[in-house]
Amino acid sequence: MAKRIIRKVAVIGSGIMGSGIACHFANIGVDVLLLDIVPRELNDKEKAKGLTLEDKVVRNRMVNDSLKAALKSKPSPIYSQAFAKRITTGNLEDDIAKVKDVDWIIEVVVERLDIKQQVFENLEKHRTPGTLITSNTSGIPIQFMNEGRSEDFQKHFCGTHFFNPARYLKLFEIIPGPKTDQGVLDFLNNYGEQYLGKTSVVAKDTPAFIGNRIGIFSIMSLFHTVKEMGLTIEEVDKLTGPVIGRPKSATFRTVDVVGLDTLVHVANGIAQNCKDDERKELFDLPDFINTMMENKWLGSKTGQGFYKKTKNAEGKTEILSLDLDTLEYRANKRAKFATLELTKTIDNVADRFKVLAGGKDKAGEFYRKSFAHLFAYVQNRIPEITDELYKIDDAMKAGFGWEHGPFQIWDAIGVEKGIELMKAEGLDVATWVTDMIASGSTSFYTVDNGATHFYDIPSKKQTKVPGQDAFIILDNIRKQTEVYKNSGVSVQDLGDGILNVEFRSKMNTIGGDVLAGLNKAIDIAEKDFAGLVVGNQGANFSVGANIGMIFMMAVEQEYDELNMAIKYFQDTMMRMRYSAIPTISAAHGMTLGGGCELSLHADKVVAAAESYIGLVEFGVGVIPGGGGSKEMALRASDTFKKGDVELNVLQENFLTIGMAKVSTSAYEAFDTGILQKGKDIVVVNKDRQIATAKAHAKLMADAGYTQPVKRNDVLVLGKQALGMFLVGTDSMEASHYISEHDKKIANKLAYVMAGGDLSEPTKVSEQYLLDLEREAFLSLTTERKTLERIEHMLKRGKPLRN
Repeated sequence: MAKRIIRKVAVIGSGIMGSGIACHFANIGVDVLLLDIVPRELNDKEKAKGLTLEDKVVRNRMVNDSLKAALKSKPSPIYSQAFAKRITTGNLEDDIAKVKDVDWIIEVVVERLDIKQQVFENLEKHRTPGTLITSNTSGIPIQFMNEGRSEDFQKHFCGTHFFNPARYLKLFEIIPGPKTDQGVLDFLNNYGEQYLGKTSVVAKDTPAFIGNRIGIFSIMSLFHTVKEMGLTIEEVDKLTGPVIGRPKSATFRTVDVVGLDTLVHVANGIAQNCKDDERKELFDLPDFINTMMENKWLGSKTGQGFYKKTKNAEGKTEILSLDLDTLEYRANKRAKFATLELTKTIDNVADRFKVLAGGKDKAGEFYRKSFAHLFAYVQNRIPEITDELYKIDDAMKAGFGWEHGPFQIWDAIGVEKGIELMKAEGLDVATWVTDMIASGSTSFYTVDNGATHFYDIPSKKQTKVPGQDAFIILDNIRKQTEVYKNSGVSVQDLGDGILNVEFRSKMNTIGGDVLAGLNKAIDIAEKDFAGLVVGNQGANFSVGANIGMIFMMAVEQEYDELNMAIKYFQDTMMRMRYSAIPTISAAHGMTLGGGCELSLHADKVVAAAESYIGLVEFGVGVIPGGGGSKEMALRASDTFKKGDVELNVLQENFLTIGMAKVSTSAYEAFDTGILQKGKDIVVVNKDRQIATAKAHAKLMADAGYTQPVKRNDVLVLGKQALGMFLVGTDSMEASHYISEHDKKIANKLAYVMAGGDLSEPTKVSEQYLLDLEREAFLSLTTERKTLERIEHMLKRGKPLRN
């Protein structure tokens, strides 16, 4: 099959989903044509302006309003607002002929078969043969949509189901039609993974496909269990949230965000179209759901659902919860279970499942019941919705944000134990599961030679999960390739002469053990290896330095020890910069404070697109003390040499730190100067990140990496810059934009970034700036208000403005 390149796509339908898909293609650098219908009547604004239905602005109103709303929404669907210029808007009457120039047409119109068929008929008149054409339907059978279309259309047509929001949820379901060409499926599978950064899953053309079939079953099953067991919605959300590796929004908050009507629509579709589903009665709506639908309590979009935000007598915002018995809103009740307390010391979520299923209280009963029903349901969906069990797990992780799929949870509890739970609930075990045990396989997954294998039902043996060759999965290689570890890090040999340092501390905070491990890794790499990657596959790269340790030292007034701890951090960052081997930071998720400083000092950052990077130390009453303040002054100095207005550049970098700016994507971090164009790169698929970082480390080593020479040529502006900063902080305090303590911190930062109160611009060494930075940091830890800020962050997880 000829090579296919996607330069331009057309998205038909600009609703929340259509605009989101358009934005995500713009995110990855593709030109997008976004089309929608022409309004049938003028609105009041248009009438007031004397416009007619023939005016272009009126004809494109639907599409332009939708895109504008999407670009303003939070969280943003686009990596950088500048990328929106890659999207051209139009309407389905004046601009439909333009689809002849695109490489892929994606239909995202209303979920009605007749309308979709009409749209396809119109598109076919203008579509160039060979162009991909797909539908983002979430449930209409693909086979019905292309009836009556040409052979070329049917060959290039299938379902490509993105999950909402398209930027953030990784599931990309590909559903072949009866005549879809295999080459089209292979192309889309690879494109979704490599370019869109998705988990591509080829599904069968069954109602709700894979993700929604299992996901909606899971939610509907809980709706019935909650009534049966007399649980509150807070209790269910506590039991089905982060403790089992699921999003904080858990069950009921998630339904509020997605919209109860959306859930009901999919559940009804499954109930009506899955007549042979052995659990079809679970898709019948409980009475409380019917009442909520009648009352239009649909969640966030209607201002109330399972939760309701109100203001109390004092004007404070309060979240009320729905009582499922009385269907009245009441004050939130705190949920607490003894079984959950037992898991507090277990960091690895997979290790919690056995403990949870063995609980002696109501929580234990809940888990035994819900896991039994989930296991029974998923075992019976093979081969109905897919032939391979790993696809069900992939779909749940990528589409619903579960850390572990159903079969992985079953493995964690133990296959035999899972069968026991099912039998206790009167549920039958599928023949293929008993055959698996009889064949000698005691788990659904195994790891062999760094690769994950799954139990393949037809061959009755463990088979390698396809598509792993582009990935390095640290969980799979850690035991075999570890060359060093301490309580904070694991150092692994990635092969080809490249080491990886993986942080293993809570939230990947950087304390003494992590710094010791980082130094040790550099020692080992300089002696026996060619390059070093700092990367992990946790939720976040690093939330920064261990502020608990800083707080304890400051409270005990152990300033000499604190000075040494800060110097150790600074020295370690400088080792990252000036080691004899190339160093790569694989930043992703929250990369804050010390995590950001580490990235600033690496030779290169290979950042995941979803990276939220920033120097946030002002929030805890200090300035960046691990070389971050120094580095932003140095970067300003390097820009001066290009003839820019010196003070303006320095002021930009000062504000980046002073306002604790955090990028909302890796691309935004280029705008704040944290990432550098021409040096750092962005990877859209986080699963590929460690492998890509390794490749770049090897490339740099193979090109003949030379140890950098320490800098003594950093141009600082002294009094000229300091005066400007101090006037600025004075006026900000006077206008109540910042507090007195904010001003004190800002002035300390100003002193560091100006290089002190030197009488004229002077070239200084990095060490000179690091010493100023450390002095400023230390002096701020002697301030009561800084200690209050640190304590507040430790207790509440939020910054205090005092």
